[in-house]
Amino acid sequence: SATVAGENGLFSGVQLRHSALERNKRCLLAYLYNRLEQIKKMRWEFGSVLPPEVKFNMCEQEVQWFSKYNKMLANYMRSIGGEGGLDLTQDLKPPKTLYIEVRCLMDHGEFETQDGNILLLKKNSQHFMLRSECEHLIRQGILEHIVH
Repeated sequence: SATVAGENGLFSGVQLRHSALERNKRCLLAYLYNRLEQIKKMRWEFGSVLPPEVKFNMCEQEVQWFSKYNKMLANYMRSIGGEGGLDLTQDLKPPKTLYIEVRCLMDHGEFETQDGNILLLKKNSQHFMLRSECEHLIRQGILEHIVH
């Protein structure tokens, strides 16, 4: 009778420990999934190159995952939309107009537009550009969209 009671107590302890391990495993997997979702979101916000301060806070495996995700997304974008592919990261929100007014936040040098014109992007200069041409420069912090 004493050994049966001891085995029941041992069994209860093993069940409790196993349940705690399963709960910790679920919490850890949820945390890792959330981090990967944040890294995926940063790819769409920042483009193919992460800012150094963000990359500094990532472990090696996360940087490798970002690189692989980046390559898969690039391959997919090349495979759709005809010969040149389709850049899905260009317009994160549907544009209201094709042209926008932008201000240059830092000296960037010359920038050639799709139609062959060359713009000199100097600090505090303002330009009226195609949204598709300046979207990546806005995300990099070189230009800012002037909203009236």
